[in-house]
Amino acid sequence: MSSYYSPSIEKLIEGFEKLPSIGHKTAIRLAFHILDASQEEVTEFIEAIKNAKTNLKYCSQCFNISDTDPCPICASPKRDKTIICVVEDVKDVIAMERTHEFKGVYHVLHGSISPMNGIGPDEIKIKELLQRIQDNKEIKEIIVATNPRVEGEATAMYISKILKPLGVKVTRIAHGIPVGGDLEYTDEITLTKALEGRHEF
Repeated sequence: MSSYYSPSIEKLIEGFEKLPSIGHKTAIRLAFHILDASQEEVTEFIEAIKNAKTNLKYCSQCFNISDTDPCPICASPKRDKTIICVVEDVKDVIAMERTHEFKGVYHVLHGSISPMNGIGPDEIKIKELLQRIQDNKEIKEIIVATNPRVEGEATAMYISKILKPLGVKVTRIAHGIPVGGDLEYTDEITLTKALEGRHEF
């Protein structure tokens, strides 16, 4: 099939199509947005990408992405280092931080256990979590905040099992009906989790 665009534009469109959740039409819009932008704006955009790739690194303590090591959360004297919230992805740290409720520190797994996709415990940062707990006897609680999918649940169960012998308290975040949601439109698994996570008034 012949292309309506010059090879340079086609290459730009293909580049945008490789980004997650970007379809062909959106890729075309993004490509022409870049072409319509000033040279200065384009240069700034390219520099921002290059700087992010060059300067960002993984925190050696929690494996969050940061410009510094340790990251600002791990380095902060205001954070409670005795409570670790375990999440699957860097984006989950941002989601938790937006609540302004959690005052502890994090551990980013960079994935979840998924035998179907060939991802076992050794492919994610579980060994590092174990080492972190063994190295710091002051840790009181591990909050497992993996996503409520099959893989997330499997990861949570595995973490709970391997941490039990260490005598550290392991908790799981409650999952349930979102605020503003209707019971009639809520699936069975979410309803079950909401019942399990119920509390007294």
